[in-house]
Amino acid sequence: MLYWAVICLVIAIIAGVLGFGGIAGTAAGFAKILFFIFLVLLVVSLVVNALRGRGPKI
Repeated sequence: MLYWAVICLVIAIIAGVLGFGGIAGTAAGFAKILFFIFLVLLVVSLVVNALRGRGPKI
C-alpha cells in the first residue's frame, strides 16, 4: 500500500510540474489517503503482534 501511495505522489509531482493542477491535486489527495490507511494498518499490526508476544520478523 505504501508503494501505491508513493506512485500517486510521483504522479502528482509530475502532473504539477507539467501544469495539470486538477490531476495533481487528485493524485496527491489519493496518495494522502493511502498513506494514512497504511499508517493505521501498521499501528494495528504492531499492537496485535505486541499483544501476542511476538517480535517483528526480520
